[in-house]
Amino acid sequence: MSADVESASGPVGAASLPVGTAGGGRVEAIALVGIPEIGVGDDLAARIGDAIDATPGLVPLRTDDVLVVTQKVVSKAEGAIVDLDTIEPRPEAVAFAERWDRDARQIEVVLREARRVVRMENGVLITETEHGFICANGGIDASNVGPASGHIVTLLPHDADGSARAIREAVRARFGVDVPVIVSDSFGRPWRWGITDVAIGVSGLIPIEDLRGTPDADGRTMKSTIRASADEIASAAELGLGKTAGRPVALVRGAQPLLGEGSIRDAIMPGEFDLFR
Repeated sequence: MSADVESASGPVGAASLPVGTAGGGRVEAIALVGIPEIGVGDDLAARIGDAIDATPGLVPLRTDDVLVVTQKVVSKAEGAIVDLDTIEPRPEAVAFAERWDRDARQIEVVLREARRVVRMENGVLITETEHGFICANGGIDASNVGPASGHIVTLLPHDADGSARAIREAVRARFGVDVPVIVSDSFGRPWRWGITDVAIGVSGLIPIEDLRGTPDADGRTMKSTIRASADEIASAAELGLGKTAGRPVALVRGAQPLLGEGSIRDAIMPGEFDLFR
């Protein structure tokens, strides 16, 4: 984080964090307040609208705003959950779980949901999801699931682009501003410890910015730079949300993404470019 970024005072009750600068500008991640525990069938877009109204300093919304909504609340609202008490794990899942102190039922759900298993070694299960994501446990998660913790897991939304689009349309209808929306989730990275939030669904923005063929600050033509701008915004939002504060939605202000009718499919690298196969 740049040392010359002015500290954000932030409204009382809201988490407001200056997360970076671009071209001398300022970017803020502001966690929305007042979103209750989300259950199956809840009107998530309406809850987000109420939280926008309740969070001091957000209204009127601006044309340089982006809403970032975490996957967990999207999945719960859409019913993308599995009751582990209904799962009978296969012998392979039981053996893996016993060896690595995992829940065999969760391993079974991951295997059922996987398009393919990339690696299943050293206690780590990497799969390809139906969306084309390569991630640990297929994005299936038992953390931060609410009162049923220990009994349910959430799946990734079937169509996170569509989920983002529905929220965007509802916010536009309520506030009169077309705010792009990102659905985010936490992914690991090859050869690095730790997780960072990335975009798994978008509406109203292009998730990557292809800078190849444009000059850098020294006038040299860039030949390989493709900026993962939606992932950067998702990660910035997570800094404001935190992992344990129970805040599932943030507004990122000032990021200036490339606007347009993009899809998360634009950010998925084709298999022929995979150097790790």
